[in-house]
Amino acid sequence: MIKLIVFLGNKGQQYAKTRHNLGWIFLDSLTESLPPLKWQKKFHGEWTTLPVGGRQTHLLKPLLFMNESGRSVQAISHYFSLESDELLIVHDDIELDFSTLKFQQGGGLAGHKGLRSLKQNLGNDNFYRLRLGIGRPLQGEVSSYVLSRFSPLEEALLPSLCQEARTLLEEHLGDFG
Repeated sequence: MIKLIVFLGNKGQQYAKTRHNLGWIFLDSLTESLPPLKWQKKFHGEWTTLPVGGRQTHLLKPLLFMNESGRSVQAISHYFSLESDELLIVHDDIELDFSTLKFQQGGGLAGHKGLRSLKQNLGNDNFYRLRLGIGRPLQGEVSSYVLSRFSPLEEALLPSLCQEARTLLEEHLGDFG
């Protein structure tokens, strides 16, 4: 049973609308349709609790850079005595075409620095993942690509991608709010 949903992104205004922040973009989309949530600052991030599928579930937005996000997840997991298989990590994924979604447990890290940080800090990668496809760059460096903004066409499709992601989460976890 999922007790914590973590939304990965990078702190800083310069990263706000980049591909690597798709987890935070989805979080914003998800929470705008809910009653106002009381966010607290702790665990190197912001967190709150809300009912998901009739059970109290914690949400966490690490406020560290992506490659340090495991510290935040480790802190909240320790505080609430959570096991890795009670965590769901929402993150961007270059191995999936843009707007492709995949819900899975475990799996490879595919060079994702946020996932690598989680595995290092938690000691395993047995957590659940909601992979949000951003596609792979046709040319150039992956690091530049993930830190770049979406194309105008992709940006126009983000609301429907976020709605599909919410539907997929609700299929696995139950309704939010």
